[in-house]
Amino acid sequence: MKKMQHHPDSDTLASFAAGTLTLSQAMCVSAHVEHCPECRANLAALERLGGQLMDRLSPRQGSESLKEKVFAQLDDLPQSTVTVSKKQNVEGVPRCLKQFVSEDYSTLAWKRISPSIHSVELCRDVNGAKVELLRIKPGGSAATHTHIGEEMTVILQGSFSDEEGIYREGDFISRDARHKHTPVATKDKVCLCLVVTEGPVQFTGFFSRLLNPILRKSYAPA
Repeated sequence: MKKMQHHPDSDTLASFAAGTLTLSQAMCVSAHVEHCPECRANLAALERLGGQLMDRLSPRQGSESLKEKVFAQLDDLPQSTVTVSKKQNVEGVPRCLKQFVSEDYSTLAWKRISPSIHSVELCRDVNGAKVELLRIKPGGSAATHTHIGEEMTVILQGSFSDEEGIYREGDFISRDARHKHTPVATKDKVCLCLVVTEGPVQFTGFFSRLLNPILRKSYAPA
């Protein structure tokens, strides 16, 4: 695997180390960290520093690591219709996703959302953020869009590009309302992404934007 070029920024990684990200965001960062030796090293340094500070300020608190806390809380996330078996020794699947993927990604209940893209919703965070997998066929693209709230993406397999660059396996991408882009999968293989969205995408094309009211309903409170 080539060296990753796209990582969480220092504030996001520090928030992950401090345990202040939402659980859905922490899942996305965790999936990247499993792929990325550079971020694992940076995270270990942050956790050591945080541990030293906590020892001085609150020595009675436990030493459970952030990552352990993240995985301990996964059972509390409202899940979609994804059903998994007790068997969770799945090769190539990030640890934070193994409770959702029983055998491999192909066994999930994928839904077609466009000629090029299929998706499966894994769970919802308590703040309403959606955690899902997107599968884009080789050379396939998403319609040009911007975002309501933040969107975090980690590429699990394959690669895609947009107006700002090309992203490969393990890369971490963060987008929000300031960004408008048109993701296009490379033509050599299927692109599989873990995506966390705080709100629906907002299509900007003349016809595609007619879908925006429908997408907003999917994030409406129950």
